[in-house]
Amino acid sequence: MPGSRLLIGPLLRRVVDTRATVWVETSSPAVVTVRTADGATGSAPTFSAYDHHYAIVVVSGLTPDSATTYEVLIDDEVAWPLPDSSFPPSVIRTRALDDADQPVRLLFGSCRETTQHSTARKLPPDALDAYARRVMAAPDEAVLPDLLVLLGDQVYADETSPTVRRLLKRRRRRPKDAPATQVVSFDEYTKLYLESWRDPEIRWLFSTVPSVMIFDDHEVIDDWNTSQSWRADMREQPWWAERIRSGLASYWVYQHLGNLSPDEIAADPVYAKVVAAEDATGVLHEFGERVDKEADLAHDTERWRAVQYQWSYALDLGRTRLVMLDNRSSRVLLPGNRAMLPPGEWSWFLDQAHGTYDHLVVGSSLPWLLPPGIHHVEAWNERLADSGRPWVARLSEQIRRALDLEHWGAFRRSFEALGELFARLGSGTAPRTGARVGAGPAYARPASISVLSGDVHHSYVARARFADRNVRTPVHQLTCSPIHNQVPAAMRPLMTLGWNPGPAGATRALARSAGVRRPPVRWRKLAGPYFGNAVATLTHQGRRAAVVIEGTTSEGELRPVARQQLSDED
Repeated sequence: MPGSRLLIGPLLRRVVDTRATVWVETSSPAVVTVRTADGATGSAPTFSAYDHHYAIVVVSGLTPDSATTYEVLIDDEVAWPLPDSSFPPSVIRTRALDDADQPVRLLFGSCRETTQHSTARKLPPDALDAYARRVMAAPDEAVLPDLLVLLGDQVYADETSPTVRRLLKRRRRRPKDAPATQVVSFDEYTKLYLESWRDPEIRWLFSTVPSVMIFDDHEVIDDWNTSQSWRADMREQPWWAERIRSGLASYWVYQHLGNLSPDEIAADPVYAKVVAAEDATGVLHEFGERVDKEADLAHDTERWRAVQYQWSYALDLGRTRLVMLDNRSSRVLLPGNRAMLPPGEWSWFLDQAHGTYDHLVVGSSLPWLLPPGIHHVEAWNERLADSGRPWVARLSEQIRRALDLEHWGAFRRSFEALGELFARLGSGTAPRTGARVGAGPAYARPASISVLSGDVHHSYVARARFADRNVRTPVHQLTCSPIHNQVPAAMRPLMTLGWNPGPAGATRALARSAGVRRPPVRWRKLAGPYFGNAVATLTHQGRRAAVVIEGTTSEGELRPVARQQLSDED
């Protein structure tokens, strides 16, 4: 009987001091071992669910401030690197234990439709593929990022490739009325990851650059959790229950588990149940179902805290703090009381945002700052959707769904609260003991605050301004999207015009006519919009910050399309 094989991976996920986590999927139950050239090792048995097999291995004993090659063994047989591989060796890099003076480099982007060899559409070259090829061409000269930050739509459950569609067509047992071209079950979700993450260049890049991720809507379905009535309508669909629990369970396995540090993995209650079960199918089935139901309690802080599973997380790299926010699964959707994060999770976010660091980076799949002309339309629509006149609210809901009006601007309380937080941090009035002004001595203001986002299929840099506030820290919106997709041609002029003062003034007047007050923060575009496939690199060196956005050429190479300094300090 043949031994177990490596199906997906290895994915190098977190590197924390002298430990690292490596995630794999195998073809059958096995013991997975990761062994580095300098003697660090880690081993873990696979856990099984839905007839699939996974392991996340914690490698211990790494040397600080070093780079070491590694191999993956399955039941003591070398499974990685692949035989006769022409790719450079996979490497685990560690930072110095006292790494305050080391630069921090974050590579980021979002919206990667399946590998360019499988997509049904003629798309521009894949920017992440291009980045991997550039690094592989000169591995000894490359300055690799400390972290790859993927900001949503790593897979598309509702826009599948011809290969996946043929598989779905052959399936006999699918829920009643399930969309013929969309995945529904956990097993069908696994085919999306298998297709996308086995792309040779992407597979190598994931094996040698640590990565963290957060979902957006297409991991489940377009416009996921747009509104309360949207949730009610979807629950009427006979296939939806399996789709949502499979989407959340597969996200936990393939993406979220690797976001956690080794200590957080050990403390995760779902992981404990999964590895304790001989077959974790029931555990993940119940988990996916429960987490979706918890969203109905998001407005009730005490009840939500008692049951919630939190997808948002935070980590530090040198003097940089990264807080990744879940913009989708736990939204408060009550009309008149909408919020991007539930109260309990917002409190957690405030705790993470207050601290001793030089640079704050907030990962948000949805941009906080959109083109102003579009932002005002979203604020106008939200206001009318809360109208006491049923026909106005009903029509506004239809417009909300049709035009995808569900970014931060359509959750005005959250939009303003995030701006207020940044204003206090940037003015040096953020209290040490919590979020209340005057509660204690203030933290030193950070050198930069950046919001990393995707979703909107174009890239730009915008700077926020706070009226009548002594906000000395530069606050920027950095949007990089898509990695491999494209915005419809008809939408490009609208997105460009959204930055123009004339159309922005007109939509501001429209919002004002509905009773929407002027936003307390204003912003202007510094670079972009760029509509091609792209990746971006955010670099922190001391108290300096800069971003470079690189787009793909028709030959599949990368070229800079924007460079921007983000800090006012040397």
